[in-house]
Amino acid sequence: MAFDSLSEKLQNVFKNLRGKGRLTEDDVKVALKEVKMALLEADVNFKVVKQFTKSVQERAIGQDVMNGLNPGQMVIKIVNEEMVKLMGSETTEIAFRPGKELTIIMMVGLQGAGKTTTTAKIAGKLKTKGKKVLLTACDVYRPAAIEQLQINGEKQGVEVFAMGDKNKPVDIAKAAIEHATKNDFNVVIIDTAGRLHIDEEMMAELIEIKENIAVSQTILVVDSMTGQDAVNVAGMFDEKIGIDGVVLTKLDGDTRGGAALSIRAVTGKPILYVGMGEKLSDLEQFYPDRMASRILGMGDVLTLIEKAQEDFDEEKAKKLEQKMKKAEFDFEDYLDSMSQMKKMGGLSSILGMMPGLGQGMKMPQIDEEQAEKNMARTEAIIYSMTLEERRNPSIMNVSRKHRIAKGAGVDIAEVNRLVKQFEQARKMMKQMPGMMKKGKRGMFKGLPF
Repeated sequence: MAFDSLSEKLQNVFKNLRGKGRLTEDDVKVALKEVKMALLEADVNFKVVKQFTKSVQERAIGQDVMNGLNPGQMVIKIVNEEMVKLMGSETTEIAFRPGKELTIIMMVGLQGAGKTTTTAKIAGKLKTKGKKVLLTACDVYRPAAIEQLQINGEKQGVEVFAMGDKNKPVDIAKAAIEHATKNDFNVVIIDTAGRLHIDEEMMAELIEIKENIAVSQTILVVDSMTGQDAVNVAGMFDEKIGIDGVVLTKLDGDTRGGAALSIRAVTGKPILYVGMGEKLSDLEQFYPDRMASRILGMGDVLTLIEKAQEDFDEEKAKKLEQKMKKAEFDFEDYLDSMSQMKKMGGLSSILGMMPGLGQGMKMPQIDEEQAEKNMARTEAIIYSMTLEERRNPSIMNVSRKHRIAKGAGVDIAEVNRLVKQFEQARKMMKQMPGMMKKGKRGMFKGLPF
């Protein structure tokens, strides 16, 4: 996960600060030297690191902090505030044209950054906000890109305008605008062609589109795994064609995260969204304060709550609450609850947003990787049951269990263990009727994960 190493290093620095009753200037300087090294190792721009540590130091050695009751915590608070400032302080949204005017968004970026997928992800986000979006396939050099956009557009329930790969991108874009105007679309998103590196031909094509079409927003997609290169790419695109915002992809991968901390400071352009996975739903609005909290190991409870609100089916939750109160919860419901957890990004994603259990920290008693594997095995066992067995676990006998174990490719002892845990959970649920209040909060309590 992004920022793991940086987060762990920073938390170790803070642990030492918290342990001191009083701080000297030397204590602060030593701590900030370690912070500086951690940021540089995370591939944060050198000038950004220098300015950041200077700002923190100036504030941290002030009288109010050094003479305060808990100077260690004050320094951590200052680091958090300066990190938020570094990433832009305010959350920036895509700017739309007023009233019924057509908003035209041009997506740009290098090949391999995930631009086409991100284009479809943004279309899906805007659709949920009530926008009528038209996706436009202008990457004529990579036929697979047109097909990819059409497939993803269909999945998002968004229309895709394409004219194949024989027309000029500017002509396709013009035709798309005409189509959108006639059919009452209010947003057009143009997926342009990328290259392996920035070249004159690509830039000329983008400039031609901007000269012929009233582009409202130019959004650059960059691969966060390229680190400092991502910042350089952003700077060059802005210089050549002008950009209004950035989307960082692959922030869920094994990245050092320096791009997220450098882009705003170096280019002055805001990060609009971050890609946190391959699925079309894995795109998060970028909140500088929440990202700083994640990096500093303070969790991101607000995003967790939002994900729960987006992904939970209120009706299902109410029905499940009633079934649990009566101890009628069955293996079908169990599959549903695991499916809900997966929609929220899985156990590791949820843990990553919990205060004290995020990047750089492991849950004291649960190995999240092993827990994910256990859930997969549990699913395999349940899918090997008949519908009748799932809905009425009490009919399970030895021969049925043998058949289920064989179907799931596990030992019968695992099937026995699951059935036993399940019965214990049902008994516990009957004894704790208040446990499922508010549906969302108690969804996973008592389940035998």
